[in-house]
Parts: sequence; C-alpha cells; structure tokens
Amino acid sequence: MASPLSQKPKHIAVIRLSAMGDVAMTVPVLRALVKQHPELKITMVSRPFFKPFFDGIPNVDFFAFDAKGKHKGFFGLLKLFSELKRHNIDAFADLHNVLRSKIIRALFALSGKKTAAVDKGKTAKKALTRTKNKIFKPLPPMGQRHAKVFETLGFPIDLSQPEFPSRKNLSAEILAFTESKQGFKWIGIAPFAQHDGKVYHVDLMQQTIALLARSRNCKIFLFGGGTKEIETLNKFAKDFENVIVVAEKATFEQELQLISNLDVMLSMDSGNAHIAAMYGIPTITLWGATHPFAGFSPFAQPDENALVSDREQYPKLPTSVYGNKYVEGYEDAMRTILPETIVEKIKTVLK
Repeated sequence: MASPLSQKPKHIAVIRLSAMGDVAMTVPVLRALVKQHPELKITMVSRPFFKPFFDGIPNVDFFAFDAKGKHKGFFGLLKLFSELKRHNIDAFADLHNVLRSKIIRALFALSGKKTAAVDKGKTAKKALTRTKNKIFKPLPPMGQRHAKVFETLGFPIDLSQPEFPSRKNLSAEILAFTESKQGFKWIGIAPFAQHDGKVYHVDLMQQTIALLARSRNCKIFLFGGGTKEIETLNKFAKDFENVIVVAEKATFEQELQLISNLDVMLSMDSGNAHIAAMYGIPTITLWGATHPFAGFSPFAQPDENALVSDREQYPKLPTSVYGNKYVEGYEDAMRTILPETIVEKIKTVLK
C-alpha cells in the first residue's frame, strides 16, 4: 500500500497571513492552480479581513486565522493545526515561511503530510539591495516563487495565460458617489505605502493629480485610510470636481468593487497595486527605495508600467526590499520621476 507521502494530494491547506499586498499576490496563482487542476481542493488560511480576495474562486474555501484570539501564541497554533486536520487536509503549502507558518508546517510534516514552503530568496535580495558590491539583476517574481511551491507538491502551474474575474457589480453606496461610468475613464490613485521610502512626494503627486484632472472625461478616485492620509487626500481633491476621495465613503469590499471597474490604477509599490493587478486592471507603479527587480511587481503587468527612480543619479538603488531602509542623500530619489512622465504613461495605457 502506498504511503501518504507518495500519493498525490487532494486537499491542500495554503497559508499566507499578511501583509495585504502579499496576500493579494497569492490570488492569481490560486486561480491558475484550480483552473489547471480542477480536481484539487484548497483551504486558504489568512486573516478574516482578506476573505473577499478569494470570493468566487472555484474549489477554494477560506479559513479565518484569529491572530488575537483562539490562534494566538503556540497553543493557539496547536489549536489551528487541530482545526485544519478535521478538514481532511493531506498537504500544506507555506507561502509565508515565518515562525508561525513554520510551526504549522512542521506539525503537518510530523503527521505524515506533504509540505512545501516558499523560497523568499533572501540572499539574492540582500545582494540586490546592499550599497557595496551590489548584484543588480532581476530576481524571480513572487508569482513564480508561489507556483514553485505547488509544483513541489505535484501541481505545476502555467502563469503565462492568466484569467481574471469579471468586473464586480457596483453597490448603490458606490454608485452614489461615482455615478455612471458611461463616457468616463476611471483612474484610481493610491498614493501611500507602509514606508516613506516608497511614497511619491506630496507636491509631485498634487501636480500629477492636477494634470490628470484637466481631462474632463476622466474621474479620479483616491484610495487610502487613516486620519493623516485622508487629510492629504482631501487636499489633493479639494479643487477638482472630478477627483473623489474614496476613503470613508466605502467599506473594504466596496473598494474592491470599485477597483475591479477601474481603467487604470496608479500606485506605489504597495498593496493597492497588487489588488488592482489581481483583477487584471492595468497598473502603473512608482518605485523609490525599492525596485521591481526584487520580484514584487504587480502580477502580469508589463515592465514599462513600472516607473523607477533614476539609478544614474542614485546608483545605490534599490536600497531596500520593503522601503524601510534609508541611505543618506537618497531622500529625493523619486523626484526623478516627473509628474508629466506619469501622466503620459497613464494616457498611453488608457488609449
């Protein structure tokens, strides 16, 4: 009789707990996985907030990870493992590869189940971002790294012909401030990121929005959250009837509805870029301390949609994988990306 490890899995638990953009990057991979292997069942383990990302994907069930409650700490992880076991899971895909997910992975392995974990390529990323003896070359995209995990479990994935979901229906709450799309191009702008090293300068973003707002056939939707960000968004929008602050007007699920109906998204190297890309929306990204070569470009977006800071002026770029490390004198690196360049790129995409 064949051992469990020699049998092909039928039900894989997949874990990725945070951050928002990282969880969003798993979505196109799971879509391709279940499309190409329809016999496979997936249980996606993540934080409850991210559940809407996975709605409507065939054969994918969502399992909410309760970080502050029953799954907190080591004994909470034991409880999580026990709960997952009851779902008859026979393989575990670790797309996070941090202490918590490693513990769960080890428990599955000790119980005789197949496991595989993502290779984050930390050594190569360190070589890419160090200021001396830098090795400046593109690293595998995260989508490919995720696909490799499932290949290890016996399920190769072809990501070259992705399929994206249909545009979501807009709720009455969204239509109340967007009104009809007919005759308009909808442009989303997400001008913030977790770390300042990835954020375009406020004065330049204001210029960019002002240039875009001149086109009367476009509506510009600004995404963000938190008191300080909303104050900035309101300053961006105050002089323009066709610039609308989405924050505080919509729930997260309603924001996803809107993003799925955009014609283009302009974002930093941040979560909103990956959310737009998972819906197949053309996504233009701006890069400061980070760089697309680290593998975090939005899924299936052309290289020319990534506008990077000038490395001739700032040869130590990228200085960070996540935008949280600073090099003195590099504070203005993103000023080498001109508002006119951004606007021209957006217009090209919209054509």
